[in-house]
Amino acid sequence: MEGLALAQSIRDLRSALPARTLGWVFPDETSAALLLEGAGGVSNLVLSYRPPQPLMYLSREKLRGEPHNAFQRYLAGRVRGELTGAEQLKLDRVAQLHFSGERGFVDVAPVRLLFELTGRNTNVMILEEALEDATPEDAAPENRWQGRILTAAREITSSRNRFRTVRTGGLYVAPPPYDKLDPRGLDAGELSAEQIQTLSALPLAKWREVIDGLGPTLSAELVGRAGLGAAAPGQQWTVAWAALQSVAADPALRISAASLSEASREATRAEKAAGLRKALREPLSKRLSLLGHQLGDVERAVSGLDEAAQDRQGADLLMAYSHVVEPGVSSALLPDFSGEGEVALSLDPSLSAVQNAEKRYARARRREEVYERLVEREPLLRADLAEVQARLAELDGASLDQLGALERSLIAEQPQRSPYGSRHTTPGGLEVLVGRNNKENATLTHRIGRSSDYWFHVQGYPGSHVLVRSGGKELDLPDILYAAALAAHHSKARQSGNVPVDYTRIKHVWRPKGASAGQVQYTQQKTVYVNPDGG
Repeated sequence: MEGLALAQSIRDLRSALPARTLGWVFPDETSAALLLEGAGGVSNLVLSYRPPQPLMYLSREKLRGEPHNAFQRYLAGRVRGELTGAEQLKLDRVAQLHFSGERGFVDVAPVRLLFELTGRNTNVMILEEALEDATPEDAAPENRWQGRILTAAREITSSRNRFRTVRTGGLYVAPPPYDKLDPRGLDAGELSAEQIQTLSALPLAKWREVIDGLGPTLSAELVGRAGLGAAAPGQQWTVAWAALQSVAADPALRISAASLSEASREATRAEKAAGLRKALREPLSKRLSLLGHQLGDVERAVSGLDEAAQDRQGADLLMAYSHVVEPGVSSALLPDFSGEGEVALSLDPSLSAVQNAEKRYARARRREEVYERLVEREPLLRADLAEVQARLAELDGASLDQLGALERSLIAEQPQRSPYGSRHTTPGGLEVLVGRNNKENATLTHRIGRSSDYWFHVQGYPGSHVLVRSGGKELDLPDILYAAALAAHHSKARQSGNVPVDYTRIKHVWRPKGASAGQVQYTQQKTVYVNPDGG
């Protein structure tokens, strides 16, 4: 039951108040009806609290039934006297009814019956009439809803919901406040320019994000009553606002079942599109951030070229003047090749001048290799960046069908994953599994791999175990090079060139006694030399 529909039920009930109660009946385990005699005659106030479709309404139908459970027995004995008031917190799906209690041989104190018509969290509670030791601050509207819970149809403990508990003897706290527009009696001229802009940018089915009291059903009713397809473009705002005022005044469903079904489908499609748009934006935004970091690596590699040039210059000076550099010194001042001034060089005192030069040459080579590898990838990275930016730009205006197509394309682009190891396919169509940690390495090698499958590992460096599920067949050279490149890429040698990779059958690989997961020894291996990037 949605907020505006509940407000209509409370308006109908108030017209009969105060009303004398003539007793409770219980048609089933999650329904209660109170026979009332008021200004409008005799009627039943029906409370149906079965999730997820709770209802509260007045009915002239004759209802019967004894209490089915302890809560209903307590309700029949404790909620007595005149029904003096009924109210709703804003247009939220929460109502409370005030009962005066009774005087007699055993007095029955006044109580409140609080009904939360909140879908699957529907609940009915009996509360004390007022807070104990009330202070002036308790006069605030939201504080009028607080009180001690005498009993509840559903007890909710912290083990079921860590954000909110409902238990006998506990304090009931009203739902948190929220900021939405109340459409009852609200004139379009009272809206700010920002509010009009927000509503104009939303599909009519999504106005419930800003307008209070609307849910999926009344949103569909709103779409149906507006019938914007027949309105001229300049009149659509006026027609939509008039439809909203109509629904606020009379939330009963008027649109035919077929039209309402169509409007409901449109509302559902709009909601699904919004959810899909949000779900797609997250991975694209992450991809955009990753590409930004990778392009930042390219820029840092470019600046690393200057450092490589300085290392080479220093190494050349050390080689040229190695005979004048004293052993064990931590720095040296050597003449610049240009003949203008001197160059200060820091040294490792444990190395000779020539060894310090070789160390600088090696560092320069690494920086140059990193630059060459990243610069080769830069055009692809920039193309990927442009594609991701274009996809993000398309999201806001995309239809549900277009969003679905984009989702399918993104799923197709994701690499396949297996329970153990990342999955790849060789040029010859064979499955390749790459361990992502020591546990997966051990699982691939000792549990998943069969004796005739091929096993690859980079020589002399820590790295992933690579398993090629050959089914007993010999591997072709392209498949060998592909698997070897994967092994080199997923190893500590990934920044080197011409990496040696050993491969052999699984039956020649074993784990030594006492060795940790992932540590193995092997025989009968062959070796190929590959570039970690597939060369």
